Amino acid sequence: MKLFTNLGKGLIAGALALSALTTTAAAEYPEKPVTMIIPLGAGGSHDLNARVIASILPTYLGQPVIVKLMPGASGQTGTAAAANSAADGYTILFTQNFIDQLQQHVAKLPYDPNKDFVTVARTNFAAPSVIVKSDSEFTDFNSMLEYGKANPGKLRFGHSGNWGAFMVPGALLFTEAGVRPTLVPHKGGGPALQALLAGDVDVSMAFNSVIDSQGDALRPLVSVSPGTAIEGVPTTGEVGIEGVGDMGIMHRVVLVPAGVPDEALAKLRSAFAEMQDDKTYKRLLGKLGENAEFMDGEAYDSIRLKQSDEYKALVDGLASN
Repeated sequence: MKLFTNLGKGLIAGALALSALTTTAAAEYPEKPVTMIIPLGAGGSHDLNARVIASILPTYLGQPVIVKLMPGASGQTGTAAAANSAADGYTILFTQNFIDQLQQHVAKLPYDPNKDFVTVARTNFAAPSVIVKSDSEFTDFNSMLEYGKANPGKLRFGHSGNWGAFMVPGALLFTEAGVRPTLVPHKGGGPALQALLAGDVDVSMAFNSVIDSQGDALRPLVSVSPGTAIEGVPTTGEVGIEGVGDMGIMHRVVLVPAGVPDEALAKLRSAFAEMQDDKTYKRLLGKLGENAEFMDGEAYDSIRLKQSDEYKALVDGLASN
């Protein structure tokens, strides 16, 4: 009888120990793949950057990263899906500052960007360039402006979505230049590029990664400054357009739903920070024509909410014009 009692105690003790080990292992993050939502369409610079991140980040995160494109409503569809996901660290949002902090001033959103998200990292920033097809009649920036001024409304400017990464700098640029184009929105940079290549619009914008990927199909006319200019292409400052500046810069940002466990947030922030020193990551970004100007989540959070006031002033100013 005593033998069975001791045996029973041993089995119970073993079961408890196994249960404790299982509970500890289950609590470790991450224990399954992480989904990265992009609220923009395929073929744009965010998509291209995301593919690089998804190929390198698993080395430092310890799990695969699945890229999920969710375009629609100028970025609101994918952002809402991320906001409504479980705050467990298994859904992250790869977005940008215009969607994150500007749209709240031009639309009623189904989420509160300032309360529903916290920053993991800013992976880098990008300055767009005005582009046309390589066979366009516009051989330089001035020839495009001359046509636009002489033909109000006839110049068709295709952009990546209302109040997005191309509409904002484009609107600022054309307003200062005294040109009134017809604005044609698309569901992301990829669709905007396809519209330009198909001849559905006359001019658009793109980031270096997309321009480089198209070989000789595109002709960049001017690059928004400050930012990384393209060799041989003037910046907006050099052609006398001074009113774009920092407002035309896109910050690529990784966010997670507010309330994510501290352990998961810390692991994500650490993984993105470690990735910045990865030689393959830097090489792949360089091949895209992108910089690796990383900023950690806490540092970016300190400036993120300040952007809201700046964008409100921007929207009010553009609306008055």
